[in-house]
Amino acid sequence: MALVLNEEQRLLQDSARDFLASSAPVAALRKLRDDHDARGYAADLWQQMAELGWASIILPERYGGLEFGFLGLGVVLEETGRTLTASPLFASTVVGASAILLGGSEQQKEELLPRIASGELTLALALEESHHHRPTRVATRAKRVEDGFIIDGSKVFVLDGHSAEHLIVVARTSGEAGDSEGLTLLLVERQAQGINCQRTIMVDSRNAANITFVRVRVPATAVIGEVDKGWEILEPVLDRGRVAIAAEMMGCALEAFERTVAYLKEREQFGALIGSFQALQHRAAHMQAEIEMCRSVLLQALSSVDDSPEQVPLLASLAKAKLNELVKLVTNEAVQMHGGIGVTDELEIGFFLKRARVAMQIFGDTGFHKDRYATLCGY
Repeated sequence: MALVLNEEQRLLQDSARDFLASSAPVAALRKLRDDHDARGYAADLWQQMAELGWASIILPERYGGLEFGFLGLGVVLEETGRTLTASPLFASTVVGASAILLGGSEQQKEELLPRIASGELTLALALEESHHHRPTRVATRAKRVEDGFIIDGSKVFVLDGHSAEHLIVVARTSGEAGDSEGLTLLLVERQAQGINCQRTIMVDSRNAANITFVRVRVPATAVIGEVDKGWEILEPVLDRGRVAIAAEMMGCALEAFERTVAYLKEREQFGALIGSFQALQHRAAHMQAEIEMCRSVLLQALSSVDDSPEQVPLLASLAKAKLNELVKLVTNEAVQMHGGIGVTDELEIGFFLKRARVAMQIFGDTGFHKDRYATLCGY
């Protein structure tokens, strides 16, 4: 299992860094926020990312993909974390495409994956129904009818849900909330009759949506995988998402750390550079040690998606828990070491703290993953 990047992956990392630094700096996120952009991301930037192959990086060649592997996608996501790039890359390519790839019929793959690869089609996973990540606690119902299903219920925290063309709705076709059995994944057009989508702008200036379904009718062909067996697809999709968001958080932590170290080397206080103060040096050294440890954890988790699928659940929870802790530590310290200016909107460092707080909640907070890791280890 690789704990270092190979030459091709390093080249991808360098090209992604150069492209994002010039085309999607943090200032671009600030502009989207200040302009109250209706989509929440720049459509032309997303098309450029798709043309670079980022939307197709994990997809097989026969569906228009690059088949470069999940580690390659993780490298790109880490760089998007450095610039806080807003795009459908996570919701559509990581989560949506993975659901189709792992559970879709051949017809669904042939129809949808090439469109995802080109950036034409965007997807969003409609799963959460409460303020905390509880993936089996689904009360939204999909009632069987003669020609398909009727969906009734509501979802919250649907990432990029207001702009996605299709939703992958996790609905209950049998059993009770909390049961892993009885879940079904359904592909639904976001603008279908009976859907009410309310956009919510989060503290990190990104987008999520609260969506209600009132007698939304979908055909039987909308099912992804098997009826009542959706958890068999959903769990590995969520694990891929957890590893991917951990990669983005690594980029966020690295950039916040590097900016902070640079500030310590230029800011003077009491007639001396604050970087010469031993207390701040110790705190910076602690962050550096945590970053290096988490880097190894992350690379192992990313590699496991392609090389050791049986290890993914354990490593995904380990990576998400550790990166949650890392990005919280680094962004907190970054703001504190910048002093009063660190909490102002004038300085970009506060954007990293805000993004960290949201990313920590995506697909499970630290407590959720520590508990899951312990359970998987038999405790």
